[in-house]
Amino acid sequence: MKWTDTLDIAIELSEKHADVDPQYVRFTDLMTWVMALEGFDDTPEHCGEKILEAIQLAWIDEAR
Repeated sequence: MKWTDTLDIAIELSEKHADVDPQYVRFTDLMTWVMALEGFDDTPEHCGEKILEAIQLAWIDEAR
């Protein structure tokens, strides 16, 4: 997975962190959690606030 795979990342995060409300996750934590996902293979330099926001919004949708 790469940073742009926002839906795939959101699905993985919702499974791995089922007890977390994604709307309250700080971007610093979100970035760390994404990079720790199995199958994630991208560098931190390719990540920005807009990407983290897109991941968070997809995760919120997935959690509903």
